[in-house]
Amino acid sequence: MASVELAHSSYLDFTGYRITDQTTVQAAYGLDAANIKPATGNGLNVAIVLPRQQDPTALLAEDWGTRQKTLDQMQADGTLGSTYGADPTLFNTVVTALKNTYGLTVIDSSNAATYGNYISSAESRTIWVSVDGPHFQSLFGTPLLYNNSSDNYFVFWNGNLKLPQDWHVEGLWFDQDNAPGGTNQAPPGTSVTLPAGAQSPGNNSTQSLTRAPQKIAQDFYNFPLDGKSVETGAIGLVEVGVGSALPAHASQSFQQLLTAYLATVGQSGNGTVAVQGQNGQSYNDGAGERSLDIGIVAAINPNSDITLYVGSGDKGHSNSGSFSAFQAAIWDQTNPTSVISSSFGDSQSMSPQSPFFRANWELFVDAALYQKTIFNALGDGGAGNETGNGLTNVYPALASPYGLTVGGTSVSTLAAAQHDTSLAADYATPAMAGNRGLLWQLVSGGLTSAPQDLGTEQTFIETVWNAYYVQGKHITITPNTAHGFIAGYTVNSTSSGGVDVTQPVPDYQQAFGLDPVTADPTALHGRGAPDMAANAGGNLGYLVPHADMTGAGFGSGTSAATPLWASLGVQLNTIFQDQGLPELGYMNDLLYTAAVVAPGSFNDITVGNNISSFFFGGPYQTNGDDVTPTGYGYHTAPGYDLVTGLGTPNGTLLARALTAIGHAESYFSSSPGLLDADGAGGWTSGSGQSLLFQTMSASSSQVDVTLGTSNLDFTSNASGTYAWTSQFAQQVLQADFDPALIRMFDKDGHGSVTEAFAAAGAGLSVELGSQQATAIQAALSNAFGFADFVAPDGVVRVARPVAVAETAGGQNDQEAVVRLRQNGQDNISVSFYRVDDYAGAIDGLQPGQAGYAAAAAARAYQVATGGSSVSGPGYGNYAQAVLQHVDAGDLIAMALTNTSSGDVFWAFSQANEKVGGQSVGHLWNYGLNTWGWEDVHGGGDHDFNDLVVQLDFTSKAGHGWLV
Repeated sequence: MASVELAHSSYLDFTGYRITDQTTVQAAYGLDAANIKPATGNGLNVAIVLPRQQDPTALLAEDWGTRQKTLDQMQADGTLGSTYGADPTLFNTVVTALKNTYGLTVIDSSNAATYGNYISSAESRTIWVSVDGPHFQSLFGTPLLYNNSSDNYFVFWNGNLKLPQDWHVEGLWFDQDNAPGGTNQAPPGTSVTLPAGAQSPGNNSTQSLTRAPQKIAQDFYNFPLDGKSVETGAIGLVEVGVGSALPAHASQSFQQLLTAYLATVGQSGNGTVAVQGQNGQSYNDGAGERSLDIGIVAAINPNSDITLYVGSGDKGHSNSGSFSAFQAAIWDQTNPTSVISSSFGDSQSMSPQSPFFRANWELFVDAALYQKTIFNALGDGGAGNETGNGLTNVYPALASPYGLTVGGTSVSTLAAAQHDTSLAADYATPAMAGNRGLLWQLVSGGLTSAPQDLGTEQTFIETVWNAYYVQGKHITITPNTAHGFIAGYTVNSTSSGGVDVTQPVPDYQQAFGLDPVTADPTALHGRGAPDMAANAGGNLGYLVPHADMTGAGFGSGTSAATPLWASLGVQLNTIFQDQGLPELGYMNDLLYTAAVVAPGSFNDITVGNNISSFFFGGPYQTNGDDVTPTGYGYHTAPGYDLVTGLGTPNGTLLARALTAIGHAESYFSSSPGLLDADGAGGWTSGSGQSLLFQTMSASSSQVDVTLGTSNLDFTSNASGTYAWTSQFAQQVLQADFDPALIRMFDKDGHGSVTEAFAAAGAGLSVELGSQQATAIQAALSNAFGFADFVAPDGVVRVARPVAVAETAGGQNDQEAVVRLRQNGQDNISVSFYRVDDYAGAIDGLQPGQAGYAAAAAARAYQVATGGSSVSGPGYGNYAQAVLQHVDAGDLIAMALTNTSSGDVFWAFSQANEKVGGQSVGHLWNYGLNTWGWEDVHGGGDHDFNDLVVQLDFTSKAGHGWLV
């Protein structure tokens, strides 16, 4: 049986890519040659991963609605495993050879009690075998060695591995987690002097809080459901090696202790706990992590069943790695879970050309195919990730593009901020003094009330979780902490984040306009991580069980942020099912789409950093190690950043956005988008339509639009400093948003809005300030009626002035929720009517023609409370109404009546008054079915927030939980 060498299959290709520049295991791990022995009774368990019968890449690149429909059908037909699993004949051939030719034991459920709990099947393409020293050389063509040193005992091999060529092996994974120490790869002489004190704001309060997880979910993140009153779905927790294990002296069962904890935090429910691999679990150092995870998910959704995934366990050569635990979760047929959270990780770093990388990659492809939503804690080591190579680092095993990576923040109430030396002078004091610039920034981060009106359980500011604190030459933790844990560059202290350079930028990040690059001198491109973040400690901790599940105390880390996000994922799945949608499954593209079309779904974190790169040896001390900081890392920024990703969740607004997107992709995929790609990097009009051209720029700018053979040229005034953004407009459409805070940001004008007709197929391009503008996110926003053309001088938003009624399930005769926030002082009302096309025609009448107003009145939708218009709620106030008898695909336009002046304004500018010979636009698009009106004749102050209106076609579906 001819064998072939597997390229990039050395031990360091498995464990040390980019961590070390050493080329031998002995040098990388600092081994004494006298301690290196041939392995005889020692061994490893290895997964041999075979190729798929068909490549699912194209399917997984489809939009979420198409993808889920296909996967649901394949599941129902029973063809998913046979299509994307291994060839059964090849699988059986390899199994037979392993047993008969090589004398190896294939590990599966039949011998788990002896060898460990592993998944071996054609569907998973994986064959686990137990291999000792002599058999290792027979199988792989190289000796297995071990380091016989009590402080670092492990088995390894030198050089590349070999396997039979006709097995067509695609991947390998060894059940071992053993990264080498880092070696400095920063440019010679690189070092920085760290400032004294806190290294990032917002983690140093003497009045930090510890709160029950469900209180954090409800009070700080606006979760859509009360988990205590709703039957939520099952959740899986990767709890490597520990499962439900308790100390030997424990007198109560795990379930009893969990019930007692829930009573402590005021919760109760009917959720039960199951354990995979219980026969291989043991009470170990992972128990505190386990208790943190289960405390958070059980407190938020106490009716959810929970499965703890131990993985392979501690039998034979098994080592309970995350790989085996994820496999168990993905292929669990006994207690299947659709949402899986992991706060554990494999720290080794695999070469991207290696079979180890491929095995890990395909593991998460399986998760996507079997519709598992994976939440991975990115880590707590800052940008350096506790790796002393002088560079920035992300664990490749945690950063699959088919899973979601979670970073960490620190939430501060006003009182916490006032007693935090890193926040008091720069944030708390000026905010209390009414500093508009600061308040504008804080609102983007989740502030919903004027500081004077904030409650004790409301967000004032959310910053990066970064507990590093420098005292002299010691890198430690803030002296204000009362939580009793040490911190530093080599201990979990700060949210990880950066670029996984082992993989390309995922398609959904490319569509978002991202091209992440490492902050160190290597300047390598790759997948940005995290995808999102949530509270991880600092000034707000979680009240969770202790390691032995008794009592309760402070919990923190991205290991807390991740189960919080997973708990939200369970609620989102529950809502999706209630509205007749598939489960979320692989949902990364949905989240990035939501961030574009509904930016109010995320709190934008713009304060803090995670700088922590270092190498060993030098003038600073951290956790007993001498180190030299090299100063590389990442800062927060408006929008996506490599510390907090898209931001932290506004759970209810995110649920509304995701369900709207889900129904649109599932039932309205044939509806024409705003634009179509022309195949040459440009765009054409997706239909015959009236289009708004909205300009946002810091200074007066010339705008040149090409529409087919026509040109539209105009000059736009500068936008006001506090001209409303889509995020702000969507945030104020929350009933509890403080009117005083809204009125504070009035009368800051936008740039120009101009309207023109575009024929179907007409080419469309935009120049701003003589610079070509690029619609970098159009692939995500297009289906929702707008696209932003971005140039160095600003942005021109191209948008439809009508809404498409993409109803739940594509059903007719539905109700639509109307949300209103008034920021004008006149008495106003708005009405909604059905039009025949995207240009606003009614029975052949165009907007502005004689008889159009009467035709619109005849087509007006009725309001549930009576009449055909909704009155504005008054200056700064919020109101909500319901439109009746809305059919799927209806095109809905609006008209605004200023009852104070007697003026009527239309969504289509040609129906409005003219100034200087030009029709005046009174409507501004703020994203997903959200618009702002200007209510003054002639255009007024151009702030387009006199009445902000949102149409929601899906939240009334099912139980109406999102109304």
